[in-house]
Amino acid sequence: MPVNAQNDVIENGLSAADVAQRVAAGQTNDVPARASRTVGQIVRANVFTRINAIFGVLFAIILSTGYFVDGLFGLLIIFNSGIGMIQELRAKRTLEQLAIVGQARPRVRRDGVASDLPPNEVVLDDVIELGPGDQIVVDGETLAADSLEVDESLLTGESDPVVKHPGDQVLSGSFVVAGGGAYRATKVGKDAYAAKLADEASKFTLVKSELRSGIDKILKYITWMLIPAGALTIYNQLFNVNAPWADAVRGMVAALVPMVPEGLVLLTSVAFAVGVVRLGRRQCLVQELPAIEGLARVDVVCADKTGTLTENGMRLAEVRQFDGDVSQALAALARTEARPNASLQAIAEAYPEDPGWTATAVAPFSSARKWSGASFGGDHWVLGAPDVLLPPDSTERAEAERIGAQGLRVLLLGHTDVQVDSPDAPGNVTPKALVMLEQKVRPDAKGTIEYFDSQGVTVKVISGDNAVSVGAVAASLDLPNAQNPVDARTLPETSEELADTVENGGVFGRVTPAQKRAMVGALQSRGHTVAMTGDGVNDVLALKDADIGVAMGAGSPATRSVAQIVLLDNKFATLPHVVGEGRRVIGNIERVSNLFLTKTVYSVLLALMVGIAQVNYPFLPRHVTVIAWFTIGIPAFVLSLAPNNERARTGFVSRVLRLAIPSGAVIATVTFVSYMLVHGKATPQQAGTTALITLMIVGLWVLAIVARPYKWWKIGLIGVMTLGSVLLFVLPFARKFFELDTSDAGYTWTAILWAAIGVVLVEAVWWIQRAIASRRAAVAGGA
Repeated sequence: MPVNAQNDVIENGLSAADVAQRVAAGQTNDVPARASRTVGQIVRANVFTRINAIFGVLFAIILSTGYFVDGLFGLLIIFNSGIGMIQELRAKRTLEQLAIVGQARPRVRRDGVASDLPPNEVVLDDVIELGPGDQIVVDGETLAADSLEVDESLLTGESDPVVKHPGDQVLSGSFVVAGGGAYRATKVGKDAYAAKLADEASKFTLVKSELRSGIDKILKYITWMLIPAGALTIYNQLFNVNAPWADAVRGMVAALVPMVPEGLVLLTSVAFAVGVVRLGRRQCLVQELPAIEGLARVDVVCADKTGTLTENGMRLAEVRQFDGDVSQALAALARTEARPNASLQAIAEAYPEDPGWTATAVAPFSSARKWSGASFGGDHWVLGAPDVLLPPDSTERAEAERIGAQGLRVLLLGHTDVQVDSPDAPGNVTPKALVMLEQKVRPDAKGTIEYFDSQGVTVKVISGDNAVSVGAVAASLDLPNAQNPVDARTLPETSEELADTVENGGVFGRVTPAQKRAMVGALQSRGHTVAMTGDGVNDVLALKDADIGVAMGAGSPATRSVAQIVLLDNKFATLPHVVGEGRRVIGNIERVSNLFLTKTVYSVLLALMVGIAQVNYPFLPRHVTVIAWFTIGIPAFVLSLAPNNERARTGFVSRVLRLAIPSGAVIATVTFVSYMLVHGKATPQQAGTTALITLMIVGLWVLAIVARPYKWWKIGLIGVMTLGSVLLFVLPFARKFFELDTSDAGYTWTAILWAAIGVVLVEAVWWIQRAIASRRAAVAGGA
């Protein structure tokens, strides 16, 4: 291509006709939209489930007997599918709306005008501008480069930025760390290098979380329990019991239905989806659902100062000159970068007059260098960190430290003896002025730090700014250890010593991007679950390696692309709500898991006992349906969506099974005993009613245990469920509908007596478990 033609393409980009032609040819960046499964996938995933298949078969068997009322459990198919679909569709809509707001929007030149476009509107051969922090959204060829440095570590693992020149290839998934330029899109859509990775990383998913993996493990245990219990029940009811075929089938179905924890997976999915919707209302984009759960387990939050504890904008407070007027030099430097950072923007606002100096060489600011500069002919100027540009014994450096201790950001303007883009830069720097910039502390930062402190979560400030300045800001927020900030240039290099230093310190300054990443890894090596917050390109590597990456919506596109959570309102104070939502999900699912698994345990054991004794199963399908309503289903749904701020703990599976197995064993035993005491001398309806009273009372007590600690609404919930259960045995039409017989007071008192024994045993189990947990906590604390 002739030089003039290429310059024209770089300057103007594609024309509208060119774009239309490529769209018609399908040469667009048509990648899968972030956030969700399709509506069809959601419907299939919620309707065609293993649990629905089991219930569907049992429902068909019951219908074949003609006892349609005993098929009430079939409504669970509709409820499970309907509730799951509605909540996930709500979450899908919320995520998609927020993802549009939070997505990286490349700046594309068309018809000589540059404008921000959604990534999917980029077409082949589009000319895309680049600046610090920009994510490269499609593969391309560099057309223009102004000290352009690209970080490809997320793709290649190579940590050093790569300098790009015209003609060099750039890959999607990388991001700009310094300089600027433009590139032409050569591969778009699924042909782009990182398209598959981005597709996988951005899917709406309900899997790969500790909570759900724990539930899957529990379901595997249950599957093995169901096989012998189910086989024995089927054999006993159809071949050993001298009952009509229809009654035997009803007993078989009644035994099998409660063995399946039908609502556990559903309520887990619903709790996650509701969490997404709730956080969406707070302008919090959850890019990976397990992040809600993960942040609830976090015990260390590493926060960047700028943009997190302080607001993004800056104001030039003062320029302290050492040798003559430097206003023109500052004004010229502020105009050398096409995409200036916040410091240069503040200087440009203070010096609006362009001095007309022509730059012959530019060194854009990078987090690794900590300085920027420009050469104007033989005049070389640098602007950056005084403690990087000046020797330790410099009086100007000491003055900068003193000013920085007041919480101001202090930059040194200096004159140097080498061109700024030479390998020896910055060379010997002669101080010319100290530039003082004010940053406003976010008004909600202190309250957020106090919240984390009250919840046992440690906040560590990790910043690229001067350590003393960072410490002053942190001290104003009463952050622990803020009075002893650590300069990251003094950090040890060995992993063990680094872990010790990072764990004991609270504030760190002059941290490079690579060090931020290493510090996150050091904390993780000590067993901490780490969240990293940030908004700048220097935070990308640490955000990616942290257990939970949290980016600010106004931050660079690169940070938003790697973070699991994006705070679109740019408020650090939103984080406690995310933590609270995660705790609600984990704590409440643990509660309802106790209910569902207790039911599964007692159903399996009761079926085994009845099978071994070779007697009729005591319940009809309609009985197990109403048991599920009052002791599990309705309470579990309410508890799964209720507020819960208990700190997340590991050991979900063992903790649930420690309560569910003994409680289920107690319920099965006392129910079986009360049933056998009246079996043979009472009618089948009276025997079944006796067993049902026992089971309902102890089941409601398990609900009362799970609901602890009590609040007024929990007491009300237990009261309503208890009242409903009592009315079941009192109201004549209810007794008739559910085939109950309470006419013999002796049988009723037998049921109540064994229920009382069951209540005492279940309560004892709970107190023993509490004592064991307290002893373990004390041992762990002492260790």
